[in-house]
Amino acid sequence: MSESVAPPEGVRVFDADPDNVTKEQIAALKADGVYTICYVSVGTLENWRDDVDHFPPSIVGNRYEDWPDENFLDIRDRSHLPALMAERFSRCKMMGFDAVEPDNMDVYDNDTGFPLTREDGLRYIKLLATTAHMLGLEIGQKNAPELTDDLVRTMDFAITESCYQDDWCTEVLPYVRYGKPVFDAEYTDREIDFENACRRAQKSLISVILKDRDLGPARQSCR
Repeated sequence: MSESVAPPEGVRVFDADPDNVTKEQIAALKADGVYTICYVSVGTLENWRDDVDHFPPSIVGNRYEDWPDENFLDIRDRSHLPALMAERFSRCKMMGFDAVEPDNMDVYDNDTGFPLTREDGLRYIKLLATTAHMLGLEIGQKNAPELTDDLVRTMDFAITESCYQDDWCTEVLPYVRYGKPVFDAEYTDREIDFENACRRAQKSLISVILKDRDLGPARQSCR
């Protein structure tokens, strides 16, 4: 971990895993006027997290095929999961973050080992939004474009991955119409005409960057 975090000139939003930054780094970014977003996987359990033993086996499902160090969570659970996620959100707040990025919120669309539905996903995300807002944190919709119409009034922004490459950026444009930002990350391991992506994004008022899949510091932004 570096002693300081200095995003490139012009960067006004910084999204980070709380395990990869310090409270002091977040404070320095905020002092420079940077809006800080805290990454939290709300739909999977990563086996390297400090709180992994707090999750009872009954709510831990199948392994996430694309990410073998993660297992899906039973988002229907109300006995343990809401409190566990509230603890994670509270840590984000304690570290000084402005907002939460709830990753894997579309868990219901995977082979989880649980009979999850879209409605389960909506109930869970709205509960998490209430938790975040009660802590004074903003919270964004992460992917799951099919939920946009149901969440745009509740969530504070949207974060998308490959919406240009997969041709669904228009599905999150209701956020723009509500005056809420949309942040899109495209990836270098897939073919992309980034200049065209930038032209389309600028017309739609979407902020887009190009990153490698391992999310190192290198990035390309629209000129």
